[in-house]
Amino acid sequence: MQFPYQLAAKGIYSLKNVRLETGFEYDDEEVIRTKTGLFSIEIEDGKIKSVKRNDPASDALDGKGFLMLPAFRDMHIHLDKTLYGLPWQALSPNRRTVKDMIAYEQEIIPELLKTSVDRAEQLISLLQHYGTHFARAHFNIDPTSGLHSLENLEKALEHKKDSFKAELVAFPQHGLYYTDTLPLMKEAAQLKSVGFIGGLDPLSIDGNIEKVIDFTIQLALDHKKGIDIHLHEVGESGMKTINYLIDKAIENPQLQGKTFVSHAFALAHLSPKETEKIAERLAEGKVGIASSVPFRGTVMPIPMLKKYGVKVVIGNDNVQDYWSTFGSGNMLQKANLIAELYGYETEFELSRTLQFATQSILPLDEKGKQQWPKPGDDAAVVFTDASCSAESVSRISKIEALMNDGNLFWRH
Repeated sequence: MQFPYQLAAKGIYSLKNVRLETGFEYDDEEVIRTKTGLFSIEIEDGKIKSVKRNDPASDALDGKGFLMLPAFRDMHIHLDKTLYGLPWQALSPNRRTVKDMIAYEQEIIPELLKTSVDRAEQLISLLQHYGTHFARAHFNIDPTSGLHSLENLEKALEHKKDSFKAELVAFPQHGLYYTDTLPLMKEAAQLKSVGFIGGLDPLSIDGNIEKVIDFTIQLALDHKKGIDIHLHEVGESGMKTINYLIDKAIENPQLQGKTFVSHAFALAHLSPKETEKIAERLAEGKVGIASSVPFRGTVMPIPMLKKYGVKVVIGNDNVQDYWSTFGSGNMLQKANLIAELYGYETEFELSRTLQFATQSILPLDEKGKQQWPKPGDDAAVVFTDASCSAESVSRISKIEALMNDGNLFWRH
């Protein structure tokens, strides 16, 4: 997909006829509708400067009555090794384990790297088509890729810098010790562009939970990075890894709020009492969960985690690549899936579910008081063809415009 928008404005400018949510309408104590109104918005230096009464007669850019929402953020995705942009390819039944996939990657990565800049840009354009302006992107660090996956991804991001941002995770997809990846991880950790140290199934891939986590923790501490570890393991090894990581976060307060477990499928196989206990521990250590909202029988305890104050962020993970056939790149679709999985179907519940696309930013608070946008907020927004947040989630509404750092891109 080519970039679906064209630049409409940047720098200092104003918008009129912008629809914003203003409150809830109640029947007794039940929210039955979301109230909205039209406003004028001023943008300056990448920020929202003011939110004012609508002036339809002004010469400001016309928001056309579309609903303005916070732009979407994809907090777990692999931009560097997509098949998007190549001919259709479904999953092979011959590759069933992570080690099978590692062997396959070692075969195909040299060829994929030749076109990975262009394909990463096409995938970013797909995300933007659906309203995403920011991603946490895991890039391969392994002996086959070297640092070339990072270098090519950085080129793609440079080409997209006006309309898209990313924070980068150095991801040892082929294991730290299973392949000779330690020297490359040490090299990547020194780079300013790398914000997080990644990891992968320490027991099943590298054979030792403590050895792998200790290395990862120390590397993050030495270079003042965050941590985001892929953990597909379930049962005893999965829970041991999560608990060990929590222990280390509690011991090292500088890692709290910057440490995440991606997937964490082990949490989906616990009793309610066990789930409450680990949720309390995750909250204590300020260790977050990054979920791709798996289905196929694996339903994560997201409501319980949220109840105990655990930070839960959502991402698409793999978008139509050789790991997954189904990823769409659409964060509103992810919010919609969450609503269906957990039974969020009322006006109020659907309005709250938008947070999984925006990563916690909501126009209205729990009482229906307008809390976004306000002066000083980042000018990162979407304009959507919906009457309110609840409708946008339920109907996966079309995105008409995307704003990043105050740069407004309107659909062709």
